Amino acid sequence: MKRGHPTPLRFKTLSEALSSSGFPPPQHPLMTLINAVDNKFDATPPLHSQMLSFYKISYRVDVGGTIPYGRTKFDYLEGGLFFAAPRQIIGASQHENTEEHSSNENKTKQEAPVAGCLAEQITILIHPDFLLNYPLANKIKQYNFFSYSVNEALLLSEKEKGIILALLRNIEEELGRPIDEISQDIIISQLELFFSYAQRFYKRQFITRKPVSKTTVEKMNAMLDSYFKEVETSGKGLPSVQYLASQLNVSPGYLSDLLRSTTGLSAQQYIHEVLIERAKEQLLSTELTISEIAYNLGFEHPQSFSKFFKTKTSKSPLAYRSSYN
Repeated sequence: MKRGHPTPLRFKTLSEALSSSGFPPPQHPLMTLINAVDNKFDATPPLHSQMLSFYKISYRVDVGGTIPYGRTKFDYLEGGLFFAAPRQIIGASQHENTEEHSSNENKTKQEAPVAGCLAEQITILIHPDFLLNYPLANKIKQYNFFSYSVNEALLLSEKEKGIILALLRNIEEELGRPIDEISQDIIISQLELFFSYAQRFYKRQFITRKPVSKTTVEKMNAMLDSYFKEVETSGKGLPSVQYLASQLNVSPGYLSDLLRSTTGLSAQQYIHEVLIERAKEQLLSTELTISEIAYNLGFEHPQSFSKFFKTKTSKSPLAYRSSYN
């Protein structure tokens, strides 16, 4: 955060976050849904960004034209889904400007705070404790879209919008019922279905944005070529997913999912493929020693390179070179 700006407001409970903006108490101590599409709320947006201790999912009715994706127009204008995980900074509001942080835990999402529900928006807040003793407690951490930036929001078609709204209203109805011994089971099941649809729709979005995806892959290849040329003289280490994502102005999770949809490989696997191809090239077309090749590729120790190469090819670098001589 820029020097001189106030620290984010920190909320550990749903009640604290909601009462700070004048929203009603949560329907459940560990989970709530705020429906500002079907209802009006007399709430006041906070002046500063927020750091929540819970998951936040927001559906906005109208996102078309408000959030650019480079120079590419949105595929669908029927609404968007935004996801945020605990310890991410949400905001800032119009009263505060913040700059994005590279770490996932302190990443500022330029999306409305809790009180952003003042617009036509439906927001779910889920405390991690609500998921305890359910498989979803671990599975939710595998959904990369909780780490996506706001410009990587899920944009919905009219049909997808209908599915999402129906699921949200089902969850709202269940939260409005008196709590009994199976209430939580039903809500957890609905959340699992909601996340499955979100995952499906994101895969569709990668397909419909193939031109953007192809351009990103081309840029990544050019960056890797440039990186390895620089490594040969600077020895700055192996390229990381975080480094490439920051250079491409996307989040690491989004980059991995985008690459997986177009190449079948995650970002880390893609980097490893490039490393192996460059290693093979230098082993067969140069007389460099194994240590020199390892250093050229960014490995700190030749032993690490040899172990990596053998894991990927089932041969040591020397054995691979000898097999072609």
